[in-house]
Amino acid sequence: MEIRVRPSVPADIEWLVELRAEVLRADLERLGRFDEHRVRQRLRDGFRPEWTRIIVVDGADAGSITVRPDGAARWIEHFYLASALQGRGVGGEVLARVLAEPHDGPTRLNVLQGSPARRLYERAGFTLDAEDEVDVYLSLASAPRAQPA
Repeated sequence: MEIRVRPSVPADIEWLVELRAEVLRADLERLGRFDEHRVRQRLRDGFRPEWTRIIVVDGADAGSITVRPDGAARWIEHFYLASALQGRGVGGEVLARVLAEPHDGPTRLNVLQGSPARRLYERAGFTLDAEDEVDVYLSLASAPRAQPA
């Protein structure tokens, strides 16, 4: 399986909102929070192509990941992968690539309560910051930099 990422372009938004609705539907329904319009509008409202990358698997667009700068921190957002590819190592590989990029501050994200994606983040070293009835907030401290000799 060939996995690569490409920069996002504004034209990606329509299929991305549909992917988001598909991927989040079961978790949002379980939490009593699924709304056909809102699930799509939240991505439209926060979509920034310059921070978003499209995950391409075997030549086909299959997901997205957004890395948003926020002061010293970076936020991983809108990390979605087509359901047929979940559990096959694609998300772990993409996450590892992002985390390997140089960054001096913490990396933060949130995941829905009960989402299987939480295990992916915890395997990568993320730890719990806070949680409420809907969201779980996780962070990963920056790796210490080697000091020059």
